[in-house]
Amino acid sequence: MGDRGGPARVIDADNHYYEPRDCFTRFMASSHMEDAIRVQSTAAGDQVVVGDRPFTFLPDPFGEVRARPGALREKLRNLKAGMDPDRDPVMEPVQPAYVDRDARLSLMDEQGIDAALLFPTLGVCVEHFMADDPRRTSRTLAAFNRWVLEAWGCGGDGRIYGVPLVSLLDVDAAVAELAWLIDEGARCIHLRPGPQAGRCPADPVFDPFWARADEAGLTVAFHIAESGFNERYSTAWGEVANPPAHQQSAFQWTSFYGDLPIMQTLASLVFYNFFGRFPRLRVLSVENGSLWVPYLLAAMDKMKGMGRNGPWPGGYVAGRPSEIVREKVFVSPYHEEDIGTLVEAIGPRQVVFGSDFPHPEGLARPTEFRELLTGMSAADQDLVMGGNAERLVAARQ
Repeated sequence: MGDRGGPARVIDADNHYYEPRDCFTRFMASSHMEDAIRVQSTAAGDQVVVGDRPFTFLPDPFGEVRARPGALREKLRNLKAGMDPDRDPVMEPVQPAYVDRDARLSLMDEQGIDAALLFPTLGVCVEHFMADDPRRTSRTLAAFNRWVLEAWGCGGDGRIYGVPLVSLLDVDAAVAELAWLIDEGARCIHLRPGPQAGRCPADPVFDPFWARADEAGLTVAFHIAESGFNERYSTAWGEVANPPAHQQSAFQWTSFYGDLPIMQTLASLVFYNFFGRFPRLRVLSVENGSLWVPYLLAAMDKMKGMGRNGPWPGGYVAGRPSEIVREKVFVSPYHEEDIGTLVEAIGPRQVVFGSDFPHPEGLARPTEFRELLTGMSAADQDLVMGGNAERLVAARQ
């Protein structure tokens, strides 16, 4: 599989699937079914509920018709060219490759994709709706992870790396879940950006979890998610607490969803000496874009000095924060961004390609991402298109 255009493998670090209706219940013990995320029939249609709380972030998350891959990009292209933005069909039935592993492998062969990290569509959006219940969160994610490994696997074939979800709300449950995932061969785990249980995810209280992850040399992915920042912060400005994803205001998109959670998460990891204490761990930012990267690096370098007399919860941080990021953090940028600016900020060895396929905001043809890497050497392009991701999923000795 590694001979397409040379020895370098093409690895898409941001692929998705669409979940079936029973993804949270198939492996949930019947005695705990009250904790499950499930679908209820109402007079207005199907309603996804988390416990007894309606899930409002994504409309119709189990729908059989979806927007086509790349549909939004095509719409914007048409608009920019002065054409009818709706000249191309937007919706299509859910294709087998979006829900079935064998069909996905065949499609990956057609697309020239050797391997992919697969993230949920719905799964990364549900934790906010049960963040007040550690037991429910742990049971729900554990059941979901068992479905992920059954349906997609976690990379044992070297091709599809289904990324399991972990929460630190209950440390003991998280440690137990992590041990099981490591035994199953997981190379990458996902945490929701933002605080965990009212603490920085690198707070020493979570050290038993991170020590085990460090021993295994895992990659920790932070995919964009419903991190609850609208409810936590935007309401102070008079905004709606929990709007559906595509009904967020422009102010919410700019200030509370996306950039802010990942910036705060990465800054907290650096300043809590996370990478000094757990040197084998790597962090991957997925679908959070990259506009914030140069600013964050400059701000952390400056503010380390400003905070020199303050507390250092994980021990004093040696070196420049920006250099820590350039060594330990990998970033998957949006395809419409200036990738050259990101490469200049963190170097070509820390940038990974992600298509967001099959979502409408992403690329319909994932390998078109290489066309965005003009000005880079062929060797650096190969790093971005797969070499860097290969390091993230490789077993550490």
